[in-house]
Amino acid sequence: MSNLSPFSAHLAPAERAAAIASVPYDVINSQEAADLARGKPESFLHVIRPEIDLPAGTDLYSDVVYEQARKTLTRFIAEVPYHRSAEPVLLIYRLASGEHAQIGVVAGCSVDEYDNGLIAIHERTRKAKEDDRARHVVTMRCQAEPIFLAYRNHPQIDRLVAAAMESAALYDFEAEDGVRHTIWQVSETTGLQQAFERVPRLYVADGHHRAKSASRAREALRQDNPNHNGNEAYNQVMAVVFPDNQLRILPYNRVVTDLGGHSAASLITELNRRFPLRESSATPEGRGTFCVFAEDRWQSFTIPAGGNSVIDDLDVSLLQDQVLAPLFGIVDPRTDERIEFVGGSRGTAELEARARRSGGVAFSLHATSLAELFAVADAGEIMPPKSTWFEPKLRSGLFFHCI
Repeated sequence: MSNLSPFSAHLAPAERAAAIASVPYDVINSQEAADLARGKPESFLHVIRPEIDLPAGTDLYSDVVYEQARKTLTRFIAEVPYHRSAEPVLLIYRLASGEHAQIGVVAGCSVDEYDNGLIAIHERTRKAKEDDRARHVVTMRCQAEPIFLAYRNHPQIDRLVAAAMESAALYDFEAEDGVRHTIWQVSETTGLQQAFERVPRLYVADGHHRAKSASRAREALRQDNPNHNGNEAYNQVMAVVFPDNQLRILPYNRVVTDLGGHSAASLITELNRRFPLRESSATPEGRGTFCVFAEDRWQSFTIPAGGNSVIDDLDVSLLQDQVLAPLFGIVDPRTDERIEFVGGSRGTAELEARARRSGGVAFSLHATSLAELFAVADAGEIMPPKSTWFEPKLRSGLFFHCI
């Protein structure tokens, strides 16, 4: 049973939606955020990346950063202006990129279900990032960005979502990256709520730190509320929930920028000894096949599966355990500064450029599947780092949840 509820939403004005909507906070760094927001005073990046409006060199985790976010959000609500829904709402959010489209339900999900493992995770979170987003939420009293959840598709939900999309859209615009964003409000919410009660489990696809920060913020606010009764807005986490058969995971590739005194030629020779190389394109043919770019050409190789668990047989695990650790000495890819991760639509040209620039080598991988992600989460296991890249990305700022 999955508990999705209408939530109290602040909604951007339709005529300014395209100017307000921004990429999520965690796909760019501070400098990239500043560049994207330059000359765009209404960009939601001013809320989710408040350091861009403070002096260069400001400590990203200082009180002044979170206070800046609070002030900016308050100003946006008053001056943009945002409209607060008269009643709690459910929304439908469609993202379309080329021939791909995915349609999700925007709702409040239960923090209790997250805490109890009924909303399954597949990534570890880092305390520093948890601290950051939890302080962001608590200081603003607002969940500014939704988490991205997935579920095993359900025909009844598909029918109810399609019916809701027959009304006029609240927003409909194409972002600068070519992704079209369309949002509708659901006029009758009971049917969707009841349909989701038949969904046994939700899965965090993207936004693990935002999910964890909602839990931590709820705990902090509950401790400050002597009259806590479980019905407060902070007991919900704002989410967009998508069916698995519409989602697209793109490859999450690797570049080793420092060969530790070895030459690319010697490492390729050793790789060929372990896993015979063959000339190829830059894209793996399927699971268990990898492409390597070194000495200005692409070659491919295959690593046979045969591990003791679903994690052992993931392509990211095979590459890490059979190549990156023994050949390059990269034991912990989370912390080793010699490895860079390139996800999504940046493609293999970006891999080639980084390998040439650094004198290193690049690896392209086959994308992890939703079935693999679900299997790992259902087993209570954790995926290796940088295993999944979901695209297209949600835009932030079209709606948010004040708590």
